[in-house]
Formats: sequence, C-alpha cells, structure tokens
Amino acid sequence: MRVAFVGKGGSGKTTISALFARHVAAQGDPVVVMDADINQHLALVLGLDAQPEPLGAHLTEIKDLLRGDNPRIASAETMVKTTPPGRGSRLLRFDDLAALDYAVTTPHGLRLLATGPFNDDDLGVACYHSKVGAVELLLNHLVDGQGEYVVVDMTAGSDSFASGLFTRFDLTFLVAEPTRQGVSVYQQYRDHAAKYDVALAVIGNKVHGPSDVEFLRAHVGDDLLTWMEHSSAVRAMEQGRHFTLDDLEPANTDALAVLRKTLDAQEKDWPRFGRQTAEFHLRNARAWANARTGADLAEQIDPDFVYGP
Repeated sequence: MRVAFVGKGGSGKTTISALFARHVAAQGDPVVVMDADINQHLALVLGLDAQPEPLGAHLTEIKDLLRGDNPRIASAETMVKTTPPGRGSRLLRFDDLAALDYAVTTPHGLRLLATGPFNDDDLGVACYHSKVGAVELLLNHLVDGQGEYVVVDMTAGSDSFASGLFTRFDLTFLVAEPTRQGVSVYQQYRDHAAKYDVALAVIGNKVHGPSDVEFLRAHVGDDLLTWMEHSSAVRAMEQGRHFTLDDLEPANTDALAVLRKTLDAQEKDWPRFGRQTAEFHLRNARAWANARTGADLAEQIDPDFVYGP
C-alpha cells in the first residue's frame, strides 16, 4: 500500500510520516520510506546522520532499469518522469524497491530512499520536479500488495500538484495544524484531489485541547480522521534526544493506529491507477515532453498492458 503525507510547510508532516513508518515497522511489516520533499529532513528524523544517495543523481540508471526491453521506449533519453510501463518494462516488486542500491537502512529497520536536495548546478536553472520524477517513475512501475508499505513524505503545500505524483497513492494523509493557514492548504488539496478520485484524510497536529479539535472539525468536517496532541516526546525526538515509540503519549499512539487501520482498509484500484498514468503522461507529452525529446511520447502507452499483479 502506498501512502503520501502532505501539508503546509512546518505542519509536522515529515515527523508524522516518520512516526507512522516506525509504527508500522514495529509491528513487523516491511516499510520503504521515500523523501520527496525539497527540504530533505526525513533521514534526520529517522535517526540517520547522512542522506541516502540521491535518486536524482541516478535518473538515467533508473530509466534504463525500468524500461527493460520495452520496444516502445527507445532509450533513456526518450523516457520522462510520466512514462508508463508496458510489455517488456521492468516491473518492481516491493522487495525490488527496498533492495535498490540507493536505499539505506535506518536504525529501526526501514529502507529509505531520497530524491536529493538542490545542488549548485541546479540553482537558477532547474525546478524541484526534475528530482521528484525519479519517485514518480518508480511508483509507476511498482507492483505492491497488501502488507507492504511505501510511505512518501511529499513536498509542502499545493506544490505537490505540479506533477501527476499526487495520484500514485492508495491514500493521502494531509497534516493540518489548527490554524487558518493550516486548513487553507487542506482546502486547496481537497478541491484539486476531488477531480481525480484521490482518497484524502486529514490528521490534525499540535492539538492542545478540545477547542483546537472543534476548529479543525469546523473547517475540515468529516475529512478529519484523527489528530496528534502536542507532544513533549515528539519535541525531544526532533531535538535529537532519546526517543522510542513507547515514549509517545497514549492518545498519539492511538492516532497512529487509526492511520494504519484506515490505510489497510483502502482497496487498491489498479484500473484507476492505469488510466491516470496514461492521462498525465499524455498531458506532459503535449505540454513539453514531445518537444524536449523530439518524439511523439503518446506512442509509449501500451494499450494492451494491464496494471497490477
């Protein structure tokens, strides 16, 4: 199952995505975590001193791996972030994703992949979506199943909609503080996501009491799934002090269990996934990719390819 964590910058989405991943792994289930945020903090929150090898630096290798011997994709140069799989493509099982050379193992047994930050060559000439393209390609070619978890920390705010990546998930958790700024990002996300049948649930964060919950209910309504209370244990973790999941307040542990239960209840919709993969590929082909590659990338869509196991 694939889950995205989104929200306003500073909402706590990176922290909650890390806590959720650890919560799932602590119950013995395999987890791959992907840092797709422009601010690469997930490794730090997960207890690593160094970043993984950036996916963005290996984009050509990833393309060559995934295109396999698909006759519709002549070369890595004609493969773009939205290129869909077809017959002959290399499809990834969950274990293949976890075993990628660019992944590192965290102290809690998670496998972490990261897009990588901007470097000096990017400044002033590249947008961050060129980095996130590696994540989109990997998810396009991933055949995952029940009991396998891919947790993605997305870039902040509504910038997630700048690519088709927002449709690649079984469920999206939006982290919202009980403030006007926090719920405004929810409203933007809700309106965009509704057009594409994106399953969305809201997690309140940094909640101090009943009035904060009522504020969230008033602005989010039934989309409010659960909330995390203001936590001294989480603050200790963010400051680099000793922390285990047992240090979490019972209400916050219960909230993580609600997230897990809700995700497990989602039905994977492979036909929707396939339709939207093709739709966003055609959009990108017409908008820029045909001109960039000098090819008609609509030809990369294999009409007889069936998504799923």
